[in-house]
Amino acid sequence: MKAYELVIFDWDGTLMDSAAKIIRCMQTAARHCDVNVPSADAVAHIIGISLKPAIMQLFATEDEQLADRLVQAYKEAYLHEDTIPCPLFEGAEDLLSALKAEGKTLAVATGKARRGLDRAWSNTGTGHFFTTSRCADEAHSKPSPDMLLQILDELKVSAGDALMVGDTTYDMQMAQAIGMDRVGVSYGVHAQVNLEKHHPETIVHSIPQLHSWLKGN
Repeated sequence: MKAYELVIFDWDGTLMDSAAKIIRCMQTAARHCDVNVPSADAVAHIIGISLKPAIMQLFATEDEQLADRLVQAYKEAYLHEDTIPCPLFEGAEDLLSALKAEGKTLAVATGKARRGLDRAWSNTGTGHFFTTSRCADEAHSKPSPDMLLQILDELKVSAGDALMVGDTTYDMQMAQAIGMDRVGVSYGVHAQVNLEKHHPETIVHSIPQLHSWLKGN
């Protein structure tokens, strides 16, 4: 297995176990805005896309005002109504620490807004592991490769020396679009069979398994 200079992680569903909270808060937002409450599976499918495009897709609407109301209701639910903290997946911090010790450069490409990622980093004490990051309010939404291209340009790393790790087809698609190797994780929100359609190097089923693969074991 090749040695990657740069490892880029998705956040929600890859390093942080946040899907359940995202689903609860999106369903709460729907109730507050008096629209049909989406199923858990439907919400899970749009996790990873930037918030407003995700909401417009989820609720099948082109009504900008409705989408804006749902965005605000979701944010209110996430910050103030559902106060259950989201944990990192087991082994995530150990993985990040080990990769840094091995000399890897680490980055994040996430559908979260900058404030959301900064809050997650503050809550988990993990921000220091990452050299850079791109968020939903700083780039075109996944599956556009814009986030990855910005990171590569900033760090002066070629796509061939980088790896994208994520739990959604959007992560796989954006890496595939620029010829970047990618690893899918099966413990997030998208089914393994859908990740496999985008020809990842491998599919891993846990954080420790990801670390083992990166070490070539």
